[in-house]
Amino acid sequence: MMDNDASWKHLNQSRLEDFILLGVADRPHLEKLLSAIVLVCYIMTLLGNTIIIVVSQVDSHLHTPMYFFLSNLSFLDLCYTTSLSPHMLVNFWRKRKTIKYASCAVQLYVSLSLGSTECLLLASMAYDCYAAVCQPLRYNIIMSHSICSKMATVSWVIGFSHSLVQTVMTLRLPFCGNNRIDHFFCEVPALLRLACVDISVNEAVLSASCIIILLLPLGLIIVSYGYIAVCVLNIHSAEGRSKAFSTCASHLTVVSLFYGSAIFSYLQPPSNYSRDQGKMMSLFYTVVAPMLNPLIYTLRNKDVHEALRRVKHRELTL
Repeated sequence: MMDNDASWKHLNQSRLEDFILLGVADRPHLEKLLSAIVLVCYIMTLLGNTIIIVVSQVDSHLHTPMYFFLSNLSFLDLCYTTSLSPHMLVNFWRKRKTIKYASCAVQLYVSLSLGSTECLLLASMAYDCYAAVCQPLRYNIIMSHSICSKMATVSWVIGFSHSLVQTVMTLRLPFCGNNRIDHFFCEVPALLRLACVDISVNEAVLSASCIIILLLPLGLIIVSYGYIAVCVLNIHSAEGRSKAFSTCASHLTVVSLFYGSAIFSYLQPPSNYSRDQGKMMSLFYTVVAPMLNPLIYTLRNKDVHEALRRVKHRELTL
């Protein structure tokens, strides 16, 4: 009995050791290319999302529900990419691609929390679009500051609570000395592949949580846009239709990019997790999507362009 206890204790010593993040270390040229892409995306993410947050706070014309949620999304994306990109960039350029067990746990919890929160925030933003297009006369009542604050708070609380459950369940698994993570960072599907015990319960819980965090909000988004489509078709003027479409087009694009890649990564059993496809998809929704979001929301957004002009004019007159 003592031997079994000692053996089990020895197997679980891997919990205290470093993990090795393999990434694409076997392809140095691809690794250097990815490091350049991640660096550019990270810098643009910092600049783009910071501009949206600052302009939304400084310009009183943007103190609306849409820009309240957009500021939340921008802040989330800043934190999301910062929780992963700096360590990835360091690992791309060093030979020993390790991460401490505690750092891996923090990275897993924080990134999954922010990713889960983004799913729920995007659903809240879809409801805001529905209220703006389909209930314009009651919009200020439906999307009052109090209601918007509660919707955002619930999104953050549920996102971080969901991540806590997944992180604890994943890190309690024995890895039996297997510390080589075939990924760029610590993520649930990649870590489940290291386990040396049956992970059917973890897979079932992961699938159930994906239904709640990914598919349920996506369903609400689809229903919201169904109602929006009906309302837009009932608008007789071309100008009215164009305005309604521009209100929601940016959000719909962001939803498609984020949900498409996240569903591909999480709604499949880790045992079927494709080595390269999974890694590239994860890289897309954690690094590329946060960079694209501010571009999508500002390129054709007249409100943001005018707000930027007012901010610049104010600075010049000081």
